[in-house]
Amino acid sequence: MDGLAFGPPQIVVLLLAVQRLAELRVANRNTRRLLAQGGQEVGRAHYPLFIVLHSAWLAALFLFVPADAPIVWPLVALLIPLQLARYWVIRTLGPYWTTRIITLPQAPLIQGGPFRWVRHPNYCVVVAEIATVPLAFGAWHLALIFSVANALLLAQRIRVEETALAPRRGATAQP
Repeated sequence: MDGLAFGPPQIVVLLLAVQRLAELRVANRNTRRLLAQGGQEVGRAHYPLFIVLHSAWLAALFLFVPADAPIVWPLVALLIPLQLARYWVIRTLGPYWTTRIITLPQAPLIQGGPFRWVRHPNYCVVVAEIATVPLAFGAWHLALIFSVANALLLAQRIRVEETALAPRRGATAQP
C-alpha cells in the first residue's frame, strides 16, 4: 500500500462507523437503564470479542479495500434494506434494544415487528452486512474471513441468549 487512498469503500466504512457509534450511544443508554431496573447481563465475557471483530472488520475494509475497487452496485443497494431492517429491529425493541444481552425478568419478550418471523433478526442483518459490504467492493477474502469469525462468535452468543431468555418465553408483548 503506497499511501492511504480514499474512495467509495472508505466512504461506506466511515458511514457505517458513524452509524455504529450512534447506535452504541443508544445501546449504552438502554443498558444503563435496564440494569438500573434490575436487569441482568449475561455473556459479558464474549462481548469484547464482538467489539474487536466489528472494529477489525471496519478497519480491514477501510485499509485493505482499494479506493478504486470495482463497485457491485446491486450489493451496495442491498445495504439500504439491511439498514432499514436494522432500524426496524431497534424500533421494535425500543427501550429494550442493546448490544449486550440484558434480561429483565419481569419484562415480556417482544414478539412484534420482525420478531414475528425471525427469532434473532438483528443477527440476520449483521450476518448479511458482514458479507455484503466487502463483496460490494470485490473483497471476497474479507467477506469470508469475517463471516466465519462472526459465525463462530454468534453461535456462542445465541446459545447464551437463548439460555438467558428461556425462563421468559411464556411472557410476550406485541408492540
